[in-house]
Amino acid sequence: MSRFIIKLLLGCLFIGITALSSNAQTKQALQEKKKMLQKEIDYTNQLLEKTEKSKYTSLNQLRQLNKKISSRQALISTMGQEIQLIADSIDLQNNLIDSLNNELELLKEEYAEMIRNAYRNKSSYDKLMFIFSADNFNQAFKRLKYFQQYAQYRQAQAQTILETQIEIDAQIKLLEAIKKSNEALLQAKLNERNTLAQEKSKQQIVVNTLNGKERQLKQELKEKQAASQKITKAIERIIAEEIRKAREAARKAGEKDKGFPLTPEARELSNSFASNKGKLPWPVTEGVITSAYGVHPHPTLKAVKTTNNGIDISTKAGNMGRTVFNGSVTSVFIIPGVGKGVIISHGEYFTTYSPFKEVFVSTNDKVETKQNLGVLITEKGESSSVMHLEIWKVMDKLDPETWIFKK
Repeated sequence: MSRFIIKLLLGCLFIGITALSSNAQTKQALQEKKKMLQKEIDYTNQLLEKTEKSKYTSLNQLRQLNKKISSRQALISTMGQEIQLIADSIDLQNNLIDSLNNELELLKEEYAEMIRNAYRNKSSYDKLMFIFSADNFNQAFKRLKYFQQYAQYRQAQAQTILETQIEIDAQIKLLEAIKKSNEALLQAKLNERNTLAQEKSKQQIVVNTLNGKERQLKQELKEKQAASQKITKAIERIIAEEIRKAREAARKAGEKDKGFPLTPEARELSNSFASNKGKLPWPVTEGVITSAYGVHPHPTLKAVKTTNNGIDISTKAGNMGRTVFNGSVTSVFIIPGVGKGVIISHGEYFTTYSPFKEVFVSTNDKVETKQNLGVLITEKGESSSVMHLEIWKVMDKLDPETWIFKK
């Protein structure tokens, strides 16, 4: 076999294997994302099953259902990406098999020509005469070596043909496995679409039920907004007091008292908190985010927008709330009609947790990461609890979802 054919064959194999390997890595990332989304769906299902048994329809139930639907839509989208990836793998596999088949045909043609040449020169007498007719010993030796190398080359060519055929058979089997995987995934995606349609029907039923409670929902919204304002004012008041104390301490120490002066220890804590952005633990051991940070349309009230200064995480009834980072408790406050809240300082950063029915810490307590702060409230009629988490940098509100790690 010529060196060109060998290089071409190896090149085809290398390109095919490299492309398939890259697809395998991307596929693994998609499968990890699918697992995460499925975990969210399963947990939300657990929360909703208890809610449905209670026969009580609430905004929290709708938010949980909305979360499950959005997670399933993301799951279907991820499946679509994986299906496209598998389709690309099938194309690559087909191209690789075609290349191998083409090379096999070239190898067979070359081997057939060698056999024909061997047949034409099959006489041992002719070979001997050719060797002995040499002008000198060196030339005779070279002719002998030529016949030996030619025989070895024929054997090598036959072995290459056999190995190429084995490789083609292996690649065909791999292609069949990839196709079966694709068929299974297509069916799974179809099943998810059917489930999504059922969930959207349930969603509409819940929306219709809540639409019949417009007056009640407006009153609840008014109470929630009032509670949110109280939390915001409490945080602003506490932060302002912390700044005042820090400035006073700086003046006494003969240092600059502008901004938010921090002690070396507080500065180190603040820097440590900042360096853990995206890696902070969740404020509950389990849960799903059912209300994101920022301004959003109300789930049912038309032309009404709500502002969330943090995130709301739905979790099982009566679960504990815990710290996301070590720090110092600056305040344990009461939200009338809602429950208790806890504010923890981490240098120039502050985290707030609510609503608790029972709190385990007191003002000025030092707390560690993941330390339990208290038992979350389960509102009347609800079958799950909600942890409200806010993160502030001095007086600026931050999106907690960008600070806690993605499950």
